[in-house]
Amino acid sequence: MNRQPSPLRLGVNIDHVATIRNARGGLHPSPLRAAHAAAAAGADGITAHLREDRRHMTDGDIAELIDGVALPLNLEMAATDEMLAIALARRPHAACIVPERRAERTTEGGLDVAGGSEQLRPFTTRLAAAGIRVSLFIAPDLHQVEAAAALGVPVVELHTGPYAHAVSEKDVSEQIARLRTAAARASALGLEVHAGHGLTYANVAPVAAITDFRELNIGHFLIGEAVFIGLDAAIRDMRRRMTAARAQGPAL
Repeated sequence: MNRQPSPLRLGVNIDHVATIRNARGGLHPSPLRAAHAAAAAGADGITAHLREDRRHMTDGDIAELIDGVALPLNLEMAATDEMLAIALARRPHAACIVPERRAERTTEGGLDVAGGSEQLRPFTTRLAAAGIRVSLFIAPDLHQVEAAAALGVPVVELHTGPYAHAVSEKDVSEQIARLRTAAARASALGLEVHAGHGLTYANVAPVAAITDFRELNIGHFLIGEAVFIGLDAAIRDMRRRMTAARAQGPAL
């Protein structure tokens, strides 16, 4: 009997709605309105990164999203005392700990959980004690996967940037193999496995076809595509492509 593929959730990152707003100042466009639009289009969750320098989301945005949106909020945050205090005060559904450097344009790599587990433990412990689902953003590396499992978090999100930026067919194939291997190991260790960074219409299918993934988090591309076709249409099209790829399964 053929086993039905597991559902694949779509988390929509709305950071860059705030980026556009902040370029001019004022109130528009509204991240809260974007979150409502994403919910109406079929998103399963909202992701927002509150950075140290507040380059896009602000503290007020996070409060509005938690209070004003029915979908679960995944708060991306650095492992700092300031961000921990905000998460504990606001109690989002989930907190994804990510590496953060002020000079970077966007998150450039995964956490070094293997080398920094003792520094991360106080954060993961306190977030979990507050009832916040904790995830760690890591490279698709077995050593990092095993370190995350040893730390006791329930979720890892695998960084798909190296795959998204691969150019040659060989590099693409190698990066997909890394993602598949890391996702399988994480799943075997009892972790829920997510993925994200740099995913587009053109490259999402091979990632969506990896059955160990339970959620993809996609933002920058969807906000950019919304300029041309609207956010509703962009999200619905991404959902359609993810669903089709999951149903078809991985290429042999």
